[in-house]
Amino acid sequence: MSGFHDVRFPLSIGLYARGGPERRTEIVTLTSGAEERNSPWAHSRRRWDAAPGVRTRDDLAALIAFFEARRGRLHAFRFTDPMDHLSCLPSQTPTALDQALGEGDGTRTAFDLVKRYGDGAAAWVRPVRLPVAGSVLAAVDGEASPFSVSGAQIVFDTPPAPGAPVTAGFRFDCPARFDTDRLDIAAEGFAGAAPSVPLVEVRV
Repeated sequence: MSGFHDVRFPLSIGLYARGGPERRTEIVTLTSGAEERNSPWAHSRRRWDAAPGVRTRDDLAALIAFFEARRGRLHAFRFTDPMDHLSCLPSQTPTALDQALGEGDGTRTAFDLVKRYGDGAAAWVRPVRLPVAGSVLAAVDGEASPFSVSGAQIVFDTPPAPGAPVTAGFRFDCPARFDTDRLDIAAEGFAGAAPSVPLVEVRV
């Protein structure tokens, strides 16, 4: 990936970040008063502020080092979204049955990792680009089947049989970058204070 460093934003800071998904909706109000709504984005984009996690001078030093190594906004990195980094509910542990990836056709061996939000036709299917190494579990028709992970895909040793449901569970990171080229930092008492550390999800 161009401009991507395969390193994780410091967990001790990132797990206290606040933020979440944003959408872009264009709304036109007609003369009748009715609205026409459209979204130019196929997928949501997440934004966070990692400042709440900067609690000590050591946190501040780690943040500065990470920021400098990424050259500010230049290079993206892995970020563990504290609110959404599992294929299952936050109170649960991932299993191979968490997310439906498709069905076998007797030939296909590679399946994209995704996470679904909502049910039925209105569900949003989110591509998962950065699974956490060693966390991926997969099943074919509910049974474990030998596979490997290649980027954002699972690749089975043997093609799943026609009609066999393929499922997976995993932990994952978001590709993100700093949304600023400047850190505004003040040393206050025993801790370091950073009023804002904006991060934004990127497409990879």
